[in-house]
Amino acid sequence: MASPVPAPAPEPFTPPSRDCSFCPRLVEFRLRQRAAFPDWHNAPVPSFGPLEARLAIVGLAPGLRGANRTGRPFTGDYAGDLLYATLLRFDLAEGVYRADPHDGLRLKDARIANAVRCVPPENKPTPAEFASCRPFLRAELASMPNLSVVLALGRGAHDQVLRVLGVKSLAGYPFAHGRLHELPSGPVLADSYHCSRYNTNTGRLTEAMFHDVFRAVTDRLGRARP
Repeated sequence: MASPVPAPAPEPFTPPSRDCSFCPRLVEFRLRQRAAFPDWHNAPVPSFGPLEARLAIVGLAPGLRGANRTGRPFTGDYAGDLLYATLLRFDLAEGVYRADPHDGLRLKDARIANAVRCVPPENKPTPAEFASCRPFLRAELASMPNLSVVLALGRGAHDQVLRVLGVKSLAGYPFAHGRLHELPSGPVLADSYHCSRYNTNTGRLTEAMFHDVFRAVTDRLGRARP
């Protein structure tokens, strides 16, 4: 009997260049930030974590004084404090998070990306900016050979993940905190409110609620709970 033909290897993922020019408004904002803060990253923020991971965590866009400053997703602002503490608690990271991309923290079986790679004014990407950046997220998820679950942080990320995974009707998979969506093909989509300071300060998202989402995700991945 003939041996099975192995599946083709995923295409290598190429992130946007430092001076990506796809979104004129974001380019203008980036140049203003470079002039005001020349020692900041001020460029498309690369994803963090191994492409071999089974879990992809997708946020909206880099924070102005967080990832846009440090160059690592969710690093340097409150959202990162909660996210990385949770990843460490659930054994999806190892090391110590010090809000510094050189802190030596390492992700295990998880990768963090953003739907939009450059910081937008007032943290609000436009529909055109989402569309311009969508090919990067599509290519990145397609390059993860073991991808099993995508965790969307917020409705904006949820909608972009559905689009890049080829879901035709977004209304069929409404965003809901804590829900796991079984999509027609590809990975499971998990939803969580964004771990922003605003959401936690207003009580929309508590640490316990965030942990519940990660328990569901790690159960789906077959990983041990803390």
